[in-house]
Amino acid sequence: MAGAALEIRDLSAGYGPVRALRHVSLTLPEGAVVAVLGSNGAGKSTLLRAISRTLSFHGGAVTGGSVALGGLPLTGLTPDRVVAAGLCQVPEGRQVFARMTVADNLRAGALGATGNRAAQTAALRRVHELFPVLAERAGQRAGLLSGGEQQMLAVARALMAGPRMLLLDEPSLGLAPLMAQRIAETITEINAQGTAVLLVEQNAAIALRLASHAYVLDVGEVVLSGPADELAASDEVRRRYLGVVDEEAAADASAAVTAHRTLSVWEGR
Repeated sequence: MAGAALEIRDLSAGYGPVRALRHVSLTLPEGAVVAVLGSNGAGKSTLLRAISRTLSFHGGAVTGGSVALGGLPLTGLTPDRVVAAGLCQVPEGRQVFARMTVADNLRAGALGATGNRAAQTAALRRVHELFPVLAERAGQRAGLLSGGEQQMLAVARALMAGPRMLLLDEPSLGLAPLMAQRIAETITEINAQGTAVLLVEQNAAIALRLASHAYVLDVGEVVLSGPADELAASDEVRRRYLGVVDEEAAADASAAVTAHRTLSVWEGR
């Protein structure tokens, strides 16, 4: 695809004998937000780790397929070279350096940047504009921040490397609804500034609202894909990931349960 930032073709990966991804293919165009949905264990985090070349840190390995960023193959690169190529991952669980200050966490993120000091200064100004609280708490230890503030720091740390593409793994996990909405708004801002985003998000409603295209993983395979608004309207996606059920079917099921309970009580007398 012309203008594709990320091309994944027939990607397979696993942990020893366990196959976690099976011939997964997806495309992320330049400047787009693409969401990856799926239940726990579907392979979403494994996919991001395989792309960022960090899967080996978790005992896994890519066993087939290819990953390319702007035509550059990432398969043989080390994680630091992937960052230098313009791709950064924000891992699930934030993983900030708790004993280091907020400022030092941000400086650590800039270590993978290829730009000069002026570029790093511009990156710091950008993250402070996106997350003013990080400027206010620059000298505070990261471990003392709230969960939402730590998520902001994790995203900001990745942005310090000036990536053209950001991999986000469950950014709203464990956050209060208002903070999750704030993170969602920030993702929109980051994307509007020209950074493409591959978003793994347990809140499917947020993910489908932010994305232009989405893929659904199930047991390591892509089982659905298409424009995000079309997937949001899909009965299967609404039932499995958005918590929307068919009202008539739900009423029938409720009546059946009620009848069963009544019969059980009657038989017990």
